[in-house]
Order: sequence, then structure tokens, then C-alpha cells
Amino acid sequence: MIDHLTLRVADYAKSKAFFLAALKPLGYEAVMEFEGFCGLGEGGKPDFWIAAGKQEPAHIAFLAKNHAAVDAFHAAALKAGAKDNGAPGPRKDYHPTYYGAFVIDPDGHNIEAVCHKPE
Repeated sequence: MIDHLTLRVADYAKSKAFFLAALKPLGYEAVMEFEGFCGLGEGGKPDFWIAAGKQEPAHIAFLAKNHAAVDAFHAAALKAGAKDNGAPGPRKDYHPTYYGAFVIDPDGHNIEAVCHKPE
């Protein structure tokens, strides 16, 4: 299951206004915002992010069932030829129980596995 996705956008304010309006009928709203980043979602969980910047490779995060699965994803991805972009571990600046790992795939996309459960 995909946990969240990030799109880089050339005009942050314009894109934020567009997606807030376009996704409102689907129940999406701004859930979290940092400077130049806006996370939209429903039920308090952002799963669609826009970020200011040059359009670049995508960021896709897959939901993991537990921390061991995040660790296994990272090891398997590196063995399959990915480049490390963040070893498995907590990311408390995202939220208190965020545990993720990041790799760069062969096409340059930032691929993540994340578990939101405490362990």
C-alpha cells in the first residue's frame, strides 16, 4: 500500500490553491505544512504532499507493517542496486512514532518504507 506521495511544483502558492480546491470534494484538506511543503489528506493523515522546487524525481512511500519490514525493505533495496538515502530509524521530526528508511531507485526516485506504529 502506498503511504504517501510528494510532487515538486514550480509555483507553490498556485499549486497549493489548486490542489486544495480540486481535492476538497474528495475530503482532502491541508493537514500539515512546513515552509514550502504542504501535506493534504483526510482524517488528519497527509498522504499527498506538494513541495516547492524544481520538478524532479518523485517521492513514493510504501506502508510497512512493522519496523522489521522497514529494515528488510532497506536491505533488499540496497542489495537490488538502490543507493542509500536514509538508513532505517525514527524520524521524530515527522511525528513521534514515524519509523522509515529511504533509498534512491535506479531512475533517481526517492523510495521509502514507513511504519507509523510504535515498537
